[in-house]
Amino acid sequence: MTAFERVQAARAKGRATSLDFIRRLFDGFLEMHGDRRFGDDRAIIAGLATLGGQPVTVIGIEKGHDARERALRNFGCAAPEGYRKALRQMRLAEKFGRPVVCLIDTSGAQCADGAEERGQGLAIAENLMEMSALRMPIISLLIGEGGSGGALALAVADEVWILENAVYSVISPEGCASILWKDGKRAAEAAEALQMTAQDLLRQGVVDRVLPENDELYDELKRDLADALARLKRLSPTELVNRRYSKYR
Repeated sequence: MTAFERVQAARAKGRATSLDFIRRLFDGFLEMHGDRRFGDDRAIIAGLATLGGQPVTVIGIEKGHDARERALRNFGCAAPEGYRKALRQMRLAEKFGRPVVCLIDTSGAQCADGAEERGQGLAIAENLMEMSALRMPIISLLIGEGGSGGALALAVADEVWILENAVYSVISPEGCASILWKDGKRAAEAAEALQMTAQDLLRQGVVDRVLPENDELYDELKRDLADALARLKRLSPTELVNRRYSKYR
């Protein structure tokens, strides 16, 4: 597949969303709402669950499936209150000793006057800063699109995994082509230049693992996530934070 074909696969209408993964991977998911400052952003789902009997905090960016769901979820473009909701749950995870699993699928953070007025840039920056020092294991999984700071705000993790047909980039191919060449129709060319596919990202060390999208995906992922979190929990909080700092430094 070409890079742009991977982008199209990541955006495919029938592709599994974060809620689909939560239902298949975790038990007893209890959703938590609100950022305690402004409101509840439906583009971000966050809550408590168990994975192999282990309590975890799960945070996902949700796009929805049909037109009604997508409108409700703002097409997976989170507002500042969504990122603050996510950060609130991460802080609680640290307080109560729960690892964090993030599921990422977004073309980017909400781009609107209201989001900017409520501090979109600051909300993302606070997540980057606090995730870098969170004293519990974090695994982030890119399941579709990983667009710009909207994705990075949930991806400062000990390990970053990606599905083989997911993508992760500073900008969309269309946006890149429009800026560089003033021609959005050159998106396929931009996708190649951005090196945004899972295979490119693994080669560059941006992600730690590429997961094949086969019939055993959910069973294997459920087992591997539980094993990886158990392995990371064996590290002391200081070791965990120092390793994460070194990884991104």
